Amino acid sequence: QVQLVESGGGLVQAGGSLRLSCAASGSRFRINTMGWGRQAPGKQRELVATITSNGNTNVADSVKGRFTISRDNAKDTVYLQMNSLKPEDTAVYYCNADAYSDDGFGDYWGQGTQVTVSS
Repeated sequence: QVQLVESGGGLVQAGGSLRLSCAASGSRFRINTMGWGRQAPGKQRELVATITSNGNTNVADSVKGRFTISRDNAKDTVYLQMNSLKPEDTAVYYCNADAYSDDGFGDYWGQGTQVTVSS
């Protein structure tokens, strides 16, 4: 089993920056792909960025050039550096991790952290 704990959300003005962190913990697991999704009220959840265990990244076009995903495999932690934030970036951001454990393969999500960008 894997637990994901997020931090770094908050309120920021348009053009500002935030850095989200998500640490995975548990026992007998190995993280594969990690990533971030977001969901604004009344909207469908969308994938923001992913990063594989080998460091290959995929970033949504809507945030490309502004957001950077990275990870520290030794700490089982994924980061999302968000620069040049826009009001449309306002959403609950969820950490995601695909992991292998004694129970097999699982897809895990964090509790979400609110990011609010004011104009």
